[in-house]
Amino acid sequence: MDKLSNIPWGLIAPLLVLQLVLGAIAIVDIVRSYETRGPKWVWVLVSLFVNTLGPVAYFLFGRKSQ
Repeated sequence: MDKLSNIPWGLIAPLLVLQLVLGAIAIVDIVRSYETRGPKWVWVLVSLFVNTLGPVAYFLFGRKSQ
C-alpha cells in the first residue's frame, strides 16, 4: 500500500502554502528592515526553522516600530 495516498492532502496543502508564504514575507521584511529587536540572522534562522511560529514570533516580537 502506498503511504502517500493515505495523507489528507486537501487539508495539509493549504497549511503548507500558508507556512511558505508567511516565512517568505517574514524573510523579505527582515532583509528590508533597517533594524530589528535582536540580530537579523537570528530572526532569519527562527523564521526558517521554527515553521509557522517563527515568522509569527518575528512579527510580534522582532519588528521595531518605525
